[in-house]
Amino acid sequence: MATHDLSPGILKPGDLRPAALNPPPSGAVRSGAVGRMLAGAMRRGEPLTDVRLLHSLPLPPGTVAAPVRIADADTAQLITPGSTIGILAAWEGQPAQLVADDVTVVTIPKAEDDHGALIVLATTPSQASQLAAAQAGGRLSITIKPHP
Repeated sequence: MATHDLSPGILKPGDLRPAALNPPPSGAVRSGAVGRMLAGAMRRGEPLTDVRLLHSLPLPPGTVAAPVRIADADTAQLITPGSTIGILAAWEGQPAQLVADDVTVVTIPKAEDDHGALIVLATTPSQASQLAAAQAGGRLSITIKPHP
């Protein structure tokens, strides 16, 4: 059970406490959660279940989870898991190019440094490859698609 409100990110000692729930929810995680990636926010008092952990997230068929780091960390505050975005890459002296479009945000782990914002996207393997190449030498930013 969460000891306090939790943001997506790595679970730390003290984030969870054992709790007797009768009956426990399906997929209740009883041990071994410290160090694992929480995919979405949790409220204080909520029990941890396997679907809250990144490795358990259901991805659409044909997609992979692709972590990318966008240059402006504040931009990540404009999106949430489920947002549909595009990823732009800019290289020095060149205009930005769209490298992935219509990708879904899976999670936004809490940043612990000032090296941009890490976001995890559901992409095709081809998009993941393009994103990896783009972030190797460029700065990434996002476009945000309106909800239908």
